[in-house]
Amino acid sequence: MSTAILTGLPVPGSSLAHDLRSLGFDVRTATSTAETVSLIAEVPPAERVALVDPRFVGHLHALRLALTDPRFPLAAVTGALTAQPEARTALVRATGAVERSAALSPAAADHTAGTAGTTQLSSAVLADGGSLADRVAAALDAEGTPVQRPELGSLVAAVPLDTASHQEAAAATAAVDDEAVRLRSAVKARDGFFTTYCVSPYSRYLARWCARRGLTPNQVTTASLVTALIAATCAATGTRGGYVAAGVLLLFSFVLDCTDGQLARYSLQYSTMGAWLDATFDRAKEYAYYAGLALGAARNGDDVWALALGAMILQTCRHVVDFSFNEANADATAATSTGKAVVGTPTAALSSKLDSVGWTVWVRRMIVLPIGERWAMIAVLTALTTPRVVFYALLVGCGFAACYTSAGRILRSVTRKAVRTERAAQALADLADSGPVAETVTRLLARLKAYPPFGLRPFVAFAGGALLVAAACFEPFGSSWVVLAAALYAVLAGAAVTQPLTGALDWLVPPVLRAAEYSTVLVLAARSEVNGALPAAFGLVAAVAYHHYDTVYRIRGGTGAPPRWLVRTTGGHEGRTLVVTALAAVLGTRGTDFPVALTVLATVVALVVLLESIRFWVSAGAPAVHDEGEPA
Repeated sequence: MSTAILTGLPVPGSSLAHDLRSLGFDVRTATSTAETVSLIAEVPPAERVALVDPRFVGHLHALRLALTDPRFPLAAVTGALTAQPEARTALVRATGAVERSAALSPAAADHTAGTAGTTQLSSAVLADGGSLADRVAAALDAEGTPVQRPELGSLVAAVPLDTASHQEAAAATAAVDDEAVRLRSAVKARDGFFTTYCVSPYSRYLARWCARRGLTPNQVTTASLVTALIAATCAATGTRGGYVAAGVLLLFSFVLDCTDGQLARYSLQYSTMGAWLDATFDRAKEYAYYAGLALGAARNGDDVWALALGAMILQTCRHVVDFSFNEANADATAATSTGKAVVGTPTAALSSKLDSVGWTVWVRRMIVLPIGERWAMIAVLTALTTPRVVFYALLVGCGFAACYTSAGRILRSVTRKAVRTERAAQALADLADSGPVAETVTRLLARLKAYPPFGLRPFVAFAGGALLVAAACFEPFGSSWVVLAAALYAVLAGAAVTQPLTGALDWLVPPVLRAAEYSTVLVLAARSEVNGALPAAFGLVAAVAYHHYDTVYRIRGGTGAPPRWLVRTTGGHEGRTLVVTALAAVLGTRGTDFPVALTVLATVVALVVLLESIRFWVSAGAPAVHDEGEPA
């Protein structure tokens, strides 16, 4: 339950109290600032409290945006202010400051008749007729406490002070369809072409249907996962009818995937659990579908597990590039070589010029093959062709998209010369996922001052990864030289992260390390030529990839990376690589045992990572982070 305090006498004929109750508030009335402070103190500490001017005129959805969004400790629109429990102290402090200011105002003394020692509200809310909620919000701003002010667009939120302005505000409110605005704003502001024009026009109505029946975004997210898993099962049958059903169900799963976010925005049901489910289930759905396609192909005598694993590796590395670049530049400042801040770069200017031509915006969004376009392509090709064709299309499309986005980001990084913060450097270090071996190398090199020169760290990481993958490709399966290459890779990976990753291209270090680890597992499993090795490798990479996605979303939520014990227990990227290469060397003459060893390793990693991840996201007070940017 939440409590809304009307900071003055109710206006006759107003439906404000009813509107607030419809939003889940218990409505109380205060006739003075002192009584307001007293009522705030009576609200249980775990509840939200709101201050609302009884003269408020505007749309119900404007109040909903300001008073019920769980993502912000403090939020306000004209005439209304809300505070979640963690911001209660700041609210009381600011309200007290306004009370003292009003009491000391000479004009306020003329409005105190009828109540000794208090400042009257109602028609004389403050000396100048202003709103207490607005004054408290201004006081919070003045002391540096951030107050979220939602974008209202055509919605109205006003506190009229006379009859004429009241009539004007009421007319403006009546001229705008509150529900239409709410429904339109439920759709993500920036999305892909397929999602924008082929899904959102009707999925928003499905979201409203779900809201009116009391369904939650988490339930819709779970339904989307279940639908995708059924689609993967259909694909695993290997029949044409199964492929057609799989394609249809995958598209419906994507519709539900859009609906859960739209439902969250429509009903403002954001939650930590919802953010976690939304972030992880998309990957689980897509990669489970890859496995279903591979199983279906195997039923027809076509082994495409290497292609399925390659598609998963490419897609995951694309995401790591996105995450690393965004984290590195989240709070970076562009500067010249002398340290002077600059406004833009040639690449940014070109991007802005292209954005001015409408059709180029959609083309640029489509060629990166975001989730909408990608899943539509997968669904259509599944129904009409074979799994092998699906994976070829995925590898070509995602490969081109990866080259396009990475080239643009590298060019921006070189020309922008960003000055990065310690927080960004720490985020990149966490994304590197360095284990005990790399940590030992880092400490030793730091003591010897033998770390790579500034700016060469991504090249050192790349050299180690390239050497490792090359050894796995060209040395016989089980060769001890591959283990030696893995050891050298661990040394070079440790060297790459010895110093803070603040260089222009240092954001490339985590994706390079991901590509090296995943590709080594793929190559060794393929080179073993043992039945079951590639499916086992698929499971291992899926488990490790989940750990890396979990790391990303913890960092995005502002809670930091997973605990060090988890990274050390799972070995870090270099530890797992050493283990896999050592297993290949030891079991080289007993190849049939290699898939069993990979399966055991995948199971251990999955259990440890999943249990810790579930514990964290269920119990931690991490903020709800929902992706509103470019679709993945």
